[in-house]
Amino acid sequence: MTLAVRQIAYFVADIRAAAMAHHKTYGSGPFFILDHIPLVRSEHRGVSRPLDHSSAYGQWGQVMIEFVQQNNADPSAYHDLYPQGSGRFGLHHLAIFVDKLDQSIADYEKAGVPLAQYAETTTGTGFAFVDATATLGHMIELYEPSDGLVGFYAHVAGAAGGWDGQDPLRTLNSG
Repeated sequence: MTLAVRQIAYFVADIRAAAMAHHKTYGSGPFFILDHIPLVRSEHRGVSRPLDHSSAYGQWGQVMIEFVQQNNADPSAYHDLYPQGSGRFGLHHLAIFVDKLDQSIADYEKAGVPLAQYAETTTGTGFAFVDATATLGHMIELYEPSDGLVGFYAHVAGAAGGWDGQDPLRTLNSG
């Protein structure tokens, strides 16, 4: 089964600066910003750990692009690739929709692609980073396409259609 890439995500120091630079260079956007995305659960490598992150989501052609920053120093799937304090940033993950998140995590595990992080938002969206760095050099994010998630993707893509380039950064309430 071929799974379509829904999103390309970069780990950055500053989501606003990264989104603005990408917009100016590639014409992507507009970007919708969520600061301090609230989670009800987060586990990194099987250990419960806080994850405070913020993201900017925009459209780049046919795919969503995300810029993500971690606001706390705790271990995470982000810090697995880009250690805290290293000053390194770059491609972090490609995201795909899966039919059953738990089954997909198990299938990736069997294929030698271990679970790095599982988290759940306050709106009930579960997402997982599986560690494909040994074969691909980055993580893969998995999530089930709920109505809310599909609607958000459609909103971001729809905002890009016919966009005049004005107001490239748009902050959303993440609470």
